[in-house]
Amino acid sequence: MKEKDIYKTIAEYRNKMSKSQHKIADYILDNTHSVAFLTGAKLAKLVGVSEATIVRFANFLGFSGYNDFQNNLAHSVEKQLNTVDRLKMSRSVHSESERSIYDIFESDVKNIKATMNNLNHTDIQHASEKIVEAKRIYIIANRSAVSLGFFLQYYLDLLFGKSELIHTTAAAFDRIHNVDENDVVIGISYARYTKSTLDVISYAQEKNATIIALTDEYASPITAYADISLFASSSMPSFLDSFVAPLSLINVLVTYIGNHESINIDKRLEDFEVIWDRYNVFLDDHN
Repeated sequence: MKEKDIYKTIAEYRNKMSKSQHKIADYILDNTHSVAFLTGAKLAKLVGVSEATIVRFANFLGFSGYNDFQNNLAHSVEKQLNTVDRLKMSRSVHSESERSIYDIFESDVKNIKATMNNLNHTDIQHASEKIVEAKRIYIIANRSAVSLGFFLQYYLDLLFGKSELIHTTAAAFDRIHNVDENDVVIGISYARYTKSTLDVISYAQEKNATIIALTDEYASPITAYADISLFASSSMPSFLDSFVAPLSLINVLVTYIGNHESINIDKRLEDFEVIWDRYNVFLDDHN
């Protein structure tokens, strides 16, 4: 089922619903911005039905379970909200109780599990090979995604010494103007997607560079330019972006590269260790 059809489907099926399902449907339609980020147990408590009834409601609408139904709702709603809306939604979903703190952790755990379940090992392997073979590696990230870009660029540069992070819109095209088919360009883009990132990625595609996208789902606009797309869930009932799963995906990618290119990388890291020890870069454990 397409995300945009969910609320319409609920309304259309309403006449066939039981009394308990009516209550669930009415609550969802009245709280479209917040309900997508509620657990099944929390929604059941708010509506006044059992958690099993919530699961049966999702099945009734054609979903495999509540998680499937919730994910579709979350993806649909997340794209429609600006930062102010998301802050208001966060306050409506999370109370000041201790439980609300743990709800945030559970959301991140859920994002990591969703990312693991949808991970394509072949894409990780393919992306790693392209990165290793590249003459140069450009990482394109803007706004909050810059945090992911810094992390990825630090470790790729440590391993290869041929990566560059581009996140200043004004100078982006100056720094990437000579990109070619021997280069890899990694675009990091999560909802709400930044136009400047897509503009630079589009230019790199025209220059025949290999494009690797780190993003949240197939519907992300950056996938239209990508040769390889790596997905990590980032849903969060908050005004900020959840980058726990995307960061974990970057860990997987970098670690995979390190494990499969150990000969060249080991020598480079050994040289760095000599320099770090010489200049006391790290504190001595005994001090």
